[in-house]
Amino acid sequence: MNFQEIKGEDYRVHYVPESVTVKIEGELSLTGSADYAPIAQLLNEVAELNPPTMTLDLKKLEFLNSSGISMLSKFAIAMRKKNTIQLAIIGSDEISWQRKSLQNFLKLCPNLQLTLE
Repeated sequence: MNFQEIKGEDYRVHYVPESVTVKIEGELSLTGSADYAPIAQLLNEVAELNPPTMTLDLKKLEFLNSSGISMLSKFAIAMRKKNTIQLAIIGSDEISWQRKSLQNFLKLCPNLQLTLE
């Protein structure tokens, strides 16, 4: 893999190989798909390892703008098409955007395991 951590002023994205988990933390409000490309690349590189299960841990992601939701949506659709990896998303029931938006990922990827803690 090219990189296992991406850091910005207000956010951190890092890969935990032992649990095949990508953790996204902070406030992620990049301007468009080009700015989200390194994060999408990290997600795709983890998926290319073809693990049986891959987890996105968003519990500490306080904010995600529409460009970020779009990037995650495209990834969820790609995982649905791949159909060999069980995608799991762990979110926080305490963060309102997650409570409202993460349910929509079930429409994009019906076999997704969604947990709000």
